[in-house]
Amino acid sequence: MTEADSTAPDRRAGAVAALADAIRAVGQAAPGQGEDAAAAVPAQPADEQRAAALKAATEVLTAGGAPAELAPAAVAELGESAADALREDPWAVLALPGVRPEQADGFARGLLGAEAGPGDPRRAQALVPWLLEQAALRGHSAQEIGEVAAGLERLGLPDAGAALQAVVVDGRVMAFQEELPGRPGAKDDEEEEPPTRTVLALERLALAEESLADGLVRISSTLVEGEDTEPADAPEVPDTADESGEPGASGAEEEQTEADGTPEAPEAEPVPARQGPAAWEAAAAAAPSSSAAALIRAVADAALVTHTGGEASRAELAALLHAATGLGLRAWAATWTDQGRDALVALLPEGSPAAGRVATLAEVLTGGPGTPGPARAADGTLSVDLLVVPDAPLLDVEGAATLLEALADGTRLVLSGDPGQLWSAGPGRFFADLTASKFCPQVASRTPDFGPIGELVSAVGIGELPAVDAPDKEVVILTAKDAGEAVHRAVQLLSDSIPRALGIPAEQVVLLTPGHGGGAGTRALNAAAKARLNPGPGRFGGFDPGDRVVYSPALGVNRPGRVLDGDPAGLHLELADGERITLSPAQTARLRHGWALTAHQAVGRRWPGAVVVLPEDAAAGLTRQWVYTAFGRAERHLSVVHAAGQALPRAVAERPAQPRTTRLRAILAEHGEQPFG
Repeated sequence: MTEADSTAPDRRAGAVAALADAIRAVGQAAPGQGEDAAAAVPAQPADEQRAAALKAATEVLTAGGAPAELAPAAVAELGESAADALREDPWAVLALPGVRPEQADGFARGLLGAEAGPGDPRRAQALVPWLLEQAALRGHSAQEIGEVAAGLERLGLPDAGAALQAVVVDGRVMAFQEELPGRPGAKDDEEEEPPTRTVLALERLALAEESLADGLVRISSTLVEGEDTEPADAPEVPDTADESGEPGASGAEEEQTEADGTPEAPEAEPVPARQGPAAWEAAAAAAPSSSAAALIRAVADAALVTHTGGEASRAELAALLHAATGLGLRAWAATWTDQGRDALVALLPEGSPAAGRVATLAEVLTGGPGTPGPARAADGTLSVDLLVVPDAPLLDVEGAATLLEALADGTRLVLSGDPGQLWSAGPGRFFADLTASKFCPQVASRTPDFGPIGELVSAVGIGELPAVDAPDKEVVILTAKDAGEAVHRAVQLLSDSIPRALGIPAEQVVLLTPGHGGGAGTRALNAAAKARLNPGPGRFGGFDPGDRVVYSPALGVNRPGRVLDGDPAGLHLELADGERITLSPAQTARLRHGWALTAHQAVGRRWPGAVVVLPEDAAAGLTRQWVYTAFGRAERHLSVVHAAGQALPRAVAERPAQPRTTRLRAILAEHGEQPFG
């Protein structure tokens, strides 16, 4: 062991002690004395100001040896004074997308010369947030201090403790001490203090988890119980259909127009009378399954309910939505994708008034007049009595916090999801933490997913990988000796074997693989699929008319479609839901070919046919959660092109999921006992 190795634990212990001092210092530090010393200058047009800022940022970046192409990102991140900020603190460049510490160090040396040492306080204060941002990309909403200190050591920082203290004092990150579960067999009356851990979190993620916990507590504690009425006085089901018989787009009254022709915001539906226990029990008794009845009864008794189950359990959500609408509630469902929306509507009874009350989550949270989704109350909250959210595991902590903030006091919220599927693309494990906390009633579906694919997926969910009986070739397992053969076999299945043998068109088959890079990642698979199915020169920024694509406007949001054409205005696409959009050249950076996707890109959707490709170089990243999600994207046929050897059964049996460090369970525990443990 080297001297550096032997002293690392001592340095980490010192970092913990320094952080404890920093936490105390935060409350004692005097606020800075702000002074506006800037002289008044004539205002410039915004375009001229931005052009000047870009020019100045370009000059500074070039002087330090950084690419001039970073100038727009620098101005977006650091403001119009980006050039001054970078001169004052060259390591601020580390906040720009794609910049790594070694590149930031090189830029600092280019500007500062020999003064740019590894122990520069500015370098230290840039590295800690960078490490936490990298952890957030891996799903962590917080990091234990020892891991952050170890990361600083690997980056050559001489004094990790001082760096951690500085970033906490100046507010760049937030520090928390949390209790861990006590020793097995420990008694409550023992004087020994429970073990604790110290974690660091970026301010935006720390505040999001705090806000999320507050919202869960608020929703679960503000429900007003209803009273039973005489049958003659029972509220009628709200009619959301217009004169043509089509359901209304927002569930609100018809949009009014002022005298000057300006449309007013839609008026919210009148708040219905709250139904009592007898009405809810009657709805539960009429439910189509015992699991649906259990869900309805749980929602009758509690404002916040979690619901778990596989694909078949979505019928229970449809039964709840239909029953609640029949009770006169302003009930809505918010699905993750347009395909999920259409699938949930298809599960409703024919003619159900709830059919007009299903929208995507994005539509619910951002919709306005004339768009799908519920109306808004005067205070901006959603005008709903019950919101059902399928695919809740896909919500990261910031998205979940936004959802809770949009709900008014007294709203019922049902969060549903398959606990075996992948968690959110963004940081946190909101649904898993909520169910593990025992904070609210939980309803586990007893409705199994049928057929060979359902049997296989269910077995994977409990850590088994059996051979299944598939007389109609619902499941086919093929081996490949290397990545090249895996790509060849996968494209052959997509373009020829599955369409010819099973009658599933190639456009209804998806290729799924663990990552974008590597010999059989999405890039290699998409290149091979394009050459086979839609060869072309890529004359529109690498794309041709007819290409299958996936557009990702935000993290975790993936919209499949196809290229129609391109012109100076941009690239014209038709998305899977029928919407047509035009992407500017800058927006096409978020566009990829879409014959092959990662499992994360595919969540929330299913295809009649799916080909899961498992190359050898993906073995280290395989988990049971990934396999479960990928296999579950198939509706009628699943092919597995397998080159990972024993890594696949080991992942299913021994590696449930990649761990994530989060704070939500600890925050909810601070609010009291676990009433549903």
